[in-house]
Amino acid sequence: MQERLQKLIAQAGIASRRAAEELITAGVVTVNGKVAELGTKADPETDHIKVNGKLINAKLKAKEPAYILVNKPKGYLSSVSDPQGRKLVTDLVKGYGKLHPVGRLDFNTEGLIILTNDGDFTNAVAGSKTIPKVYQVKTKGMPTEVAIRKLRRGLKLEDGFKTAPADIKILKPTDKNGWYEVTLYEGHNQQIRKMFDAVGHSVVKLKRIAIGTITDIGLPVGKSRKLSLDEVKALKGSRAT
Repeated sequence: MQERLQKLIAQAGIASRRAAEELITAGVVTVNGKVAELGTKADPETDHIKVNGKLINAKLKAKEPAYILVNKPKGYLSSVSDPQGRKLVTDLVKGYGKLHPVGRLDFNTEGLIILTNDGDFTNAVAGSKTIPKVYQVKTKGMPTEVAIRKLRRGLKLEDGFKTAPADIKILKPTDKNGWYEVTLYEGHNQQIRKMFDAVGHSVVKLKRIAIGTITDIGLPVGKSRKLSLDEVKALKGSRAT
């Protein structure tokens, strides 16, 4: 697909779009051996694009958008670096260049997280108030019906954050632990843990099992897969409200 040259040069990581326009104006950008002008378009799949005599097609190939779903194990940090040297969720995916997580899962939380190199996608998904995130929650002890109603209505956390109403389904408990399926449309730091702390029952196990319509079915812990085009489009179509 043809794109404006300044956009392609920026995607290749060579310069910002404004700086790329200056390079084009300076006459140091060529397409198939011809000096380009502002407004020139090219297709990196079929055209040879050079900046200062150097072909940039390989850099563009490496910068192709990647959308990878990971079933994160416990003990991995949702980050691209860690001064303490802990394991990173990005360590679980190889062969797609530099990726970053979309949002976060706590170090000791399992479940689905998306890695990408697409900043616009990250902003759309992480900031969305319309994409449900579904979690399985195991609590220490059994919260009362009154406590669950408080969580469903929304409550003020110890850090001052007021939670939005949450969908909470009661799953089959054990003798000593409650089990719940919690659906959120927001992503405050350690929100579910803080919510249950607020009603006196700490979380002992937490796993995200769905992001929108994307589930963990068929994806073992520690494994990953590429999102389908339809899955990416569905997530991109959701915007913060």
